[in-house]
Amino acid sequence: MENQETSSFGKYWQILQRRWVHGIGVFFPIFLLSLVASSLKKASYQAEGKLQFQRTNTISTLTGVAPEIGKLEPVVQDNKTNPLNTEAEVIRSHPIIQKTIERLNIKDETGALLKTSDFIKKLTIKDVKGTDVLQVNYNDTNPEVAAKAVNTLMEAYLEHNVSYHRSAVTAARKFLEKQVPSAESVVRKAEAELREFKEKNQIVSLQEEANKAVLMLSDLQKQIGDIKAQIADSSSQAQAIRQKLGMTSEQAVTMTSLSQSSGVQEAITELQKIELQLVDKREVLLDTHPEIIKLKSKANSLKGILQNRVGNIATGQQIASTSNLQLGTLKQDLSRELVQLESRRLGLASQLATLTGLETTYRQRLNNLPKLEQIQRELERKVQAAQSTYSLLLQRLQESRIAENQNLGNAQIISQAPTPDEPISSPTVSYLSAGLLGLLASIATMYLLESRDKYIKNIDEAKELMELTLLGVIPSFSKPKSFLRANNNDDIEGSSPKIVVRDIPRSPSSEAYRMLRANLKYISADKELKVIVVTSSVAKEGKSTVAANLAMAIAQMERRVLLVDGDLHRPVQHNIWDLPNSEGLSNVIVGQSDARTAITRVMDNLYVLPSGLVPPSPASLLDSKRMATLIDSFRNNYDCVIIDTPSLSIGADAAALGQMADGVLFVVRPGVVDVVNAAFAKDLLEKSGQNVLGQVVNGVIAKNEPYSNYYFNNEDYYSQESIGRVVNEDGIGIRG
Repeated sequence: MENQETSSFGKYWQILQRRWVHGIGVFFPIFLLSLVASSLKKASYQAEGKLQFQRTNTISTLTGVAPEIGKLEPVVQDNKTNPLNTEAEVIRSHPIIQKTIERLNIKDETGALLKTSDFIKKLTIKDVKGTDVLQVNYNDTNPEVAAKAVNTLMEAYLEHNVSYHRSAVTAARKFLEKQVPSAESVVRKAEAELREFKEKNQIVSLQEEANKAVLMLSDLQKQIGDIKAQIADSSSQAQAIRQKLGMTSEQAVTMTSLSQSSGVQEAITELQKIELQLVDKREVLLDTHPEIIKLKSKANSLKGILQNRVGNIATGQQIASTSNLQLGTLKQDLSRELVQLESRRLGLASQLATLTGLETTYRQRLNNLPKLEQIQRELERKVQAAQSTYSLLLQRLQESRIAENQNLGNAQIISQAPTPDEPISSPTVSYLSAGLLGLLASIATMYLLESRDKYIKNIDEAKELMELTLLGVIPSFSKPKSFLRANNNDDIEGSSPKIVVRDIPRSPSSEAYRMLRANLKYISADKELKVIVVTSSVAKEGKSTVAANLAMAIAQMERRVLLVDGDLHRPVQHNIWDLPNSEGLSNVIVGQSDARTAITRVMDNLYVLPSGLVPPSPASLLDSKRMATLIDSFRNNYDCVIIDTPSLSIGADAAALGQMADGVLFVVRPGVVDVVNAAFAKDLLEKSGQNVLGQVVNGVIAKNEPYSNYYFNNEDYYSQESIGRVVNEDGIGIRG
């Protein structure tokens, strides 16, 4: 965090260093104009009044009627929302301001009523920290108008406050008056539904009915069990008697009835007498004897009478023999007991059927009780809800009627605005205001200029934009006139770029090139870099100077170095080394010259191949098989080959040669290249698949760098006399 703050401070400091002249140029005119404007203005007086607010209305709190009316609470519940700010905005609202203006008849310079916007410009409302008080201030050239404006504004606000809350209560009362009849109708309807339900289902108390039904079912089940046991006992006794009698219960009943019938028994007795007489007569008389025939006829008549009498008693039953019609006393007792048992069984069966029906009825009712209870609860809930709503509406209606007659405001004036005696403006305030305005204008100007300046300004911006490894930082001897770049057509490298590694070996620039040489060696520890292409985004970034000095620095390590001027658009290497350019690279490519005659040895281990005559189509020559063959030949004959190519904004020559080389060294000069061209060059290198070794930031001015002590901490080590001698000659350096 601390490093970020330090970095931000350094960035702002650099901007200030670059733009301070423009800032000062804006500051003083604005400062002076502000002072003049302040002196021409009339003295302004400020009146001050105070309003106190209560969280809740005191009267409502004491009476307990509608305590929520006028309660100060923000809509957005957070720690930053203050309800006093809302009330301050209400005071600034157009109706209250307009009412104040009309009451005081405040007019502007033209004699018309003051506009609301102009009144608000003179009005200041703020809350007193730590209190529920709003401070209302109004500025005016007339102190009496200022005081009246504050007092009238506060009174208008209090009227609005009471009126607003009363109108809200009135609206609520009217709404409640409309809702109460509807709520009452709902209550009556719900109660009627509940009453009809109870009447229809004969409900008094479902819970008591359920308890009684459970007890009744239990008693019925007990009675049913007892009757079933008695029926079983009677059935078993009857079965035993039937077995003894050898007849059914119906037969036993019939026989008992016959045996107890006097007519049947008399007929049987007479018939038995006739049969005895017939037996006696047959012993002495033949069957054809008239007496026998008479007795037979009499017996048959008695049998018919007996049969009729039996038929009348035993309807539907067949009596096998008249002998069975006379039972003994035991059988009669058994038959009588059998009849009693059968009658008892039938009575018990009837009781069982009755009790079973009652049990079924009670069980069905009991099973239906939960459903009835559910319906009753739903109806009761509807009645309760309707009654609650109705009661609440009645209560609120009464409260709203009472609240309408209360003082519903929650604010009061605790300090009337007195007429101010002294103006608020003073010379010190005028100077401070003018200085602050000038400072803001100055900062805005510097920010605007900085934001519109799209050029890369220092090493950090170059690193951030290009995202390439920083291999070298080359300081500049020149003193820029307007920041780093030139706004004319002059070459920033100077009309004649110089070789500082050879001419000024003990200088920061020479040491920077030697550091670049070392860094190139370190990044290629696994593979030796023999062919290096040097290019840049735009022209005038010093790539040719960098290529020449780098070649010189490598040659000083006793390595055979060939410097090739591959810029066939604007070649400069022949000017740097004072060589003729009539024969060079272009001539060798087309076969007009031999490479051995075109290459010139400029010092020990350093050879230079100029560009030669500028061809009409440089790109076609450089991107050719002949050029690739030449580079392979140079790679075999020299320890290192440095190729100076045109910038990427001019053509694709560097990209074509980069494919044939071992790597591309990219030169960036702050103040010369803008972010658009730099981004274009970066994109071109990435898309063409170049092996970019890194970047060299050239022409760096120490005062423009936030970390100048890190990059240029060795300047004191070198002789100031030699450096001063070089700078005084042409601002860049000279050859020895």
